[in-house]
Amino acid sequence: MAETSPSRPASTILLLRDGAQEVEIFMMVRHHQIEFNSGALVFPGGSVDASDNEIVARPEFYSGGEGLSEAERGFRIAAIRETFEESGILLARSKDSGSPVDAKRAGEIADAHRVALNEHKTSFLSILADNGLQLALDTLVPYAHWITPEGMPKRFDTWFFLAAAPPDQLGLHDGRESTDSIWLSAREAVAGGESGRFKLPFPTTRNLIRLAKQPTVKSALDHAKGMSIVTVMPVMTKTDTGRQLRIPREAGYDGEVFEVGAVG
Repeated sequence: MAETSPSRPASTILLLRDGAQEVEIFMMVRHHQIEFNSGALVFPGGSVDASDNEIVARPEFYSGGEGLSEAERGFRIAAIRETFEESGILLARSKDSGSPVDAKRAGEIADAHRVALNEHKTSFLSILADNGLQLALDTLVPYAHWITPEGMPKRFDTWFFLAAAPPDQLGLHDGRESTDSIWLSAREAVAGGESGRFKLPFPTTRNLIRLAKQPTVKSALDHAKGMSIVTVMPVMTKTDTGRQLRIPREAGYDGEVFEVGAVG
């Protein structure tokens, strides 16, 4: 029997804003040369790494972490760091005033440090220290917890969070891990996946379909705050037409068995 690959802790954020008619989400197209989910339309995010745990141990560099375990704080810190690296959007506050970082200041910080951070020439902790920042952990609301099916060569243990996008922080892909970025509604993203315009991983599709039921950012956040998160690790079987995934019905995705093609 093949040995199961371990799953790596990871985080992703669904950044939300109220559009003219529907809630809009910030999404990016993964570079075609990236090993995992190449070419897919995804939310910003990535693996929890050692630098995130260094910040966990320095509570002066974040706020809103009360009542959270070290692991929970690590997932949130990684989510905010990855989002900054990939989009330039920064969920942080001034350490002195407690005020949220505005779009102008976030842009200045991104312009000064984002390339160096992506090239591993500086650390996120150094950026926070040099700019007098605290990460706003309480702006993230847990929304889902997915673990890649057993048998896949690369597996992740991923927490999905919702967050209201900071006003006027529009985001821009980094050109390295992602090649395009877009604000669109959940309905438009799902329709694009069905038409072939977008390549959508299965967890992304299911969370978009669930989010599409919410008419405003406030209602989406309120709904998430009242949810009980059920961990989803799909059980995958091959069928004559592709693959079949079974997930817990109580996870709240309007079903238990789904027919899919390739699994991302």
